[in-house]
Amino acid sequence: MKHYNLRMNSFSSFTNDKMPPQKVSDEINEKALEIADQQARFVDWLRSVAPYIHAFHNKTFVVAFGGELVQRGALNALIQDIAFLHAMGMQIVLVHGSRPQVEEQLRLHQVESSFFNGMRITDADALESAKEAAGEVRLDIEAAISQGLPNTPMAHAHISVVSGNFVTARPVGILDGVDFQHTGIVRKIDANSIHHSLSHRKLVLLSPLGFSPTGEAFNLSMEDVASSAAVALHADKLIYLTSMPGIVEDSDLQRELSLNEAQQLQTSNTLDTETATYLTHAIRACRGGVTRVHLIPFTLDGSILLELFTHDGVGSMISDKNLESLREAVIDDVGGILQLIEPLESDGTLVRRGRTQIERDINYFSVIEHDGVLFGCAALYPYPQEKLGEMACLSVASDSQGVGDGERLLKHIEQRARAQGLTRIFVLTTRTEHWFLKRGFRKASIDNLPEDRRRLYNWQRKSLVLMKQL
Repeated sequence: MKHYNLRMNSFSSFTNDKMPPQKVSDEINEKALEIADQQARFVDWLRSVAPYIHAFHNKTFVVAFGGELVQRGALNALIQDIAFLHAMGMQIVLVHGSRPQVEEQLRLHQVESSFFNGMRITDADALESAKEAAGEVRLDIEAAISQGLPNTPMAHAHISVVSGNFVTARPVGILDGVDFQHTGIVRKIDANSIHHSLSHRKLVLLSPLGFSPTGEAFNLSMEDVASSAAVALHADKLIYLTSMPGIVEDSDLQRELSLNEAQQLQTSNTLDTETATYLTHAIRACRGGVTRVHLIPFTLDGSILLELFTHDGVGSMISDKNLESLREAVIDDVGGILQLIEPLESDGTLVRRGRTQIERDINYFSVIEHDGVLFGCAALYPYPQEKLGEMACLSVASDSQGVGDGERLLKHIEQRARAQGLTRIFVLTTRTEHWFLKRGFRKASIDNLPEDRRRLYNWQRKSLVLMKQL
């Protein structure tokens, strides 16, 4: 009610005695149309993200970021996005780094940094600096999680964060004659304790420190902790927020890579050191059973939401299996098909079909599935006696149009038609004539339709008949 009162107040500002009545009416109508447009766009957006929300509910995500994100002041925005994911039922494990904070502590203590082959040599003094830096970042994260900012996803949210000795580590040891001292690698993740915390709606926070059974502390890399945790927890996603846009090869952002493609790229020796490090841990996670690994830029506000809730995302994704499939529909796809075609039914592009009809005709449908979500569908209704087939219900999700999915569905329907011995396919359309004409269809008449289809022709819609020889 509060929102409607505000809108009425905005309308009342136009009712000035000095303003002509017609102008008042026009401005009120313009404001009403603007509000209606905003409402429609909001509904469209909510419907577009609903499949992701359903797919990600109760899934485990490991989200890792370096101390650079904290240093650049992006922590609060990230935590608000994490709170949003947590509120939607996703189980979140946060892993933070602290490299720039370690460097700052070393400078304050006048201790010189020492590296070999890109790995820090952690002596006793450097270990104390690593502890101080990790503690500083961890407290900053816990403080950000504890705040309740009005008009943000943190409003009225109470999220409990748990951190502790979840990481067991061992020393790197001596490599090429160099003793790395207190630099370590992950030996074991206490997955049972972490799962217990997640099942009680806790957010788990892991620092880049580990401990041996004898009580020694070791300085670890954020990338190692994150990939080890993702594998141990059988996480559904491992998300690295990085200072780079993703995996870039020959100036092109590689949005999707299979595990085999990632391995080939790893051995190409064309990547910079930072990218190669992240790719190594991404491959390790995929080999260990993590379904998806994402590398996304933390410099883009809301990048984690854009990556998770849009078709193309904003970074790079590595998967251990085929990311997209074009297949025949099954009964479980009915809900997704209805969601795809509803906007086109509402604006009159498609004839309305109810759930019962879709369920009855499900064997005629083909769908495009990407990462578990349907993004396109089409149906082929055969008329074997005339060797004709009707392509119907062609629909592609609004946020994935323009990338060729419609054409892929058309070619797939053509292949299905040929396999059934059909020689021509036709469509009935009121709004997409030119799209089909550009793809080899020709205008035909109602008389060219199969007899059974002619009897069902809707004379009120006056659809054009377009036909294509196969």
